[in-house]
Order: sequence, then C-alpha cells, then structure tokens
Amino acid sequence: MQLLLIVGIVFAIGAVTFALQNNAPVTVAFAFWHYDSSLAVVLLVALGVGALIAGLVSTPSVIKGQWARARLRRQVAILEDDKASLERRVRELESALAQYTPTTVPGAEEAAPYVGLKALMFGSEEKKQT
Repeated sequence: MQLLLIVGIVFAIGAVTFALQNNAPVTVAFAFWHYDSSLAVVLLVALGVGALIAGLVSTPSVIKGQWARARLRRQVAILEDDKASLERRVRELESALAQYTPTTVPGAEEAAPYVGLKALMFGSEEKKQT
C-alpha cells in the first residue's frame, strides 16, 4: 500500500511539473460549452477528473472484497470454535474409553505369531533339517 502511495506521489509531481512547464492558453470545447484557460489548469483538472473516475470505478470491488474478507473471518472463527469443541469431545470420549478398556492379565501367554503358509504346507524348517 505504501508503494502505491509513493508511485502516486511521484506521478502527481511529474504531472504538476509537466503542467507548469506547459502554460500556454488553450480553449476546451465540449458540445456547446467553451472554456479558456492555461494548459496547466486544463491538465490538472483532467488529472483530477481521471483520478475521481478511477476511484469511483474501483469502489464497488473494494467494498465487495471487504465484505468477503469479513465473511471469511466469521467463518474461520466459527470453524475454530467447532474444532475446539470437537477436540474437547474427543478427549472426553478417550477418557471414557480408558475406563472401559480391560487391563492385561499378568500370566497370560501371547499368541504364537503367524508362521506362514509355506511352513504349514511343508512343515517347519527345523523338521526338514533334522
């Protein structure tokens, strides 16, 4: 935003310098209207009218963008609240699950690991070697 301001100021300084160096009298005619003034005044008025038109043309898109950003901020806030409530619910359910999870029996044996289809069909390698 600051860069845009700097560019605008440099452009305005250039336009004023150009207008002051070109101060010949001119007549502006539009339809039935005639205006006599110096070229500097005509250029500055044209520059001002152009800036005003550009501002008026860009205003709706700026307002639309501000509305969209505000709407998205509200949606983000709502989603963050939903996320926090879901995280609380997950913690509650995990603590409830911990109460119902059975404890391991100290003397229980572990199940034998899967030995594989080849060992089942052809016998274990220990039996082949002996």
